[in-house]
Amino acid sequence: MLPLASEAREASAASLLFAPGDRSGADQVRALAAAEPSFFVSFDPDASAPARASTAAERWLEVLANGLPFDLRGLAPGASQPVPPSTYRYGLPAQLGGRALEAISLRPGPRFAAGRAPLSVMRRMAWLTAVLAGLPGVLAVGWHSARSLSAPEYFRGSVLRWIKGGAFPGLGLTSLAPTPGGGLQSEGLTLFTGQELRLAPELARDRPSGARLALRLLHWLVEHGRIDKPVCLSGPSGEPLLLEPSANRRFVGVSRG
Repeated sequence: MLPLASEAREASAASLLFAPGDRSGADQVRALAAAEPSFFVSFDPDASAPARASTAAERWLEVLANGLPFDLRGLAPGASQPVPPSTYRYGLPAQLGGRALEAISLRPGPRFAAGRAPLSVMRRMAWLTAVLAGLPGVLAVGWHSARSLSAPEYFRGSVLRWIKGGAFPGLGLTSLAPTPGGGLQSEGLTLFTGQELRLAPELARDRPSGARLALRLLHWLVEHGRIDKPVCLSGPSGEPLLLEPSANRRFVGVSRG
């Protein structure tokens, strides 16, 4: 079953988290755009109708990044966006978990709301999220499809390295979780390829080496796209690996070839 438009749009979202009262406003976003010419504010509804503005109303901007539109919502002094649920945390101090937080959210523009956005759009959104993580006061970056929260510096560094040709940020733009049978499964890869990765228990008995293999395969899958027939690859030590799509094509299972 295809996700509803609202579900797909929410899965494609990212959030910037702040302490209460520290959220950035439109002026801070414009200042950041002035220093980073690859994006700019293309529409500000409050600038065209300032009499409507109130601190209780939602404040938002449309921004363009390389010609692609994104909605930035929850800006100060308006109402915060909901803080996204999170299960996986990367590079964050333990004490952040007990703090009250407020959120600014970023989503692809409405023309992508009916389904999964193309990889090119999600790459640009990851880049824009990394740039916006440089706003003053950002405490964490949430990537909704992975249910992840990352330290701003961690998120910025890993995403910008990927955009420049490095490894896909498998811990941040996706997450890894143990399966009941002892394997590993990705969460959030669907946003980039339409499928999730499942590593067989035989490949994940040693958790660190299993995680390293999963991260390597996540990068390969993002680079090569959806798998619709079995594929044989070589593992880190030259061992044969078999990648097979599941019967419903929602997963790519990995086992020894």
